[in-house]
Amino acid sequence: MIELEDFFEDVIGKTIRGTGMADGVLSFLTNVEPDAIAKLKNGEFDEVAVRAIAPALGLDADCLVELANRDWRPESVNLEGLRQSNTVFDPDPDDMMTVNSYLIWDPQTKEAALFDTGADSSPALEMVTNLGVDLKTLFITHSHIDHIIDREKVVEAHPEIRVLVNAKEPVAGAERFAAGETFSIGTLRVKTRLTWGHSPAGTTYVINGLSRPVAIVGDALFAQSMGGGVISFKDALATNRSEIFTLEDHTVVCPGHGPMTSVGEEKAHNPFFPEFKS
Repeated sequence: MIELEDFFEDVIGKTIRGTGMADGVLSFLTNVEPDAIAKLKNGEFDEVAVRAIAPALGLDADCLVELANRDWRPESVNLEGLRQSNTVFDPDPDDMMTVNSYLIWDPQTKEAALFDTGADSSPALEMVTNLGVDLKTLFITHSHIDHIIDREKVVEAHPEIRVLVNAKEPVAGAERFAAGETFSIGTLRVKTRLTWGHSPAGTTYVINGLSRPVAIVGDALFAQSMGGGVISFKDALATNRSEIFTLEDHTVVCPGHGPMTSVGEEKAHNPFFPEFKS
């Protein structure tokens, strides 16, 4: 079972860094003492303090408390035409980091595509062999090293593979495209949406043609969290809202880290997007 990528303190830390709000300002706005804020940022949970600071940070307090208590996780996904591979990028036992890649194939034609390579593409390449599918394309969500580090092995195993990346975030050896272009995997259709902010041109790939729509989002969105707004926190939030949360609720969300989730579940449980709670 793949654990949630972030803890409550990660959400708080990403928001404070992204908004540039100083602890002193947050303390003034909420009457929460600076040392209490520091403890929250360090992972010491205090529900009263969390509920006090959440609105000032634009976060949903109930979702943040739910995340702190680990009271929710997304429903498991079992979808023909979709497989997730989760590999270890940083083996530090105190702060282990794993990263996902995804294999999508057309059950009718057996044409397949890989989305990112993960830290080790071997499990995904083994899936290709075991499933008897024809891997023709490698789509890259963004150029951070943990997502593309094993692309040479993929190309070596499949020399004719087409490697695709957003033109605004080029990767050596990859063909560039503009956001909004569409592609195909057999009879499946792949639409590209720009979900940037975590990286200069992070791309979400929306696949239609399976029994549920699938959105491969890279680090734009995680189950109950999101990637840090390294380039622009404001635009990371905005493009998630416009390009992911406008998809159908039953759309499977495939993040770069952590478990798969869905648009509807993130509307109900993601603290970064309180406006979508019904």
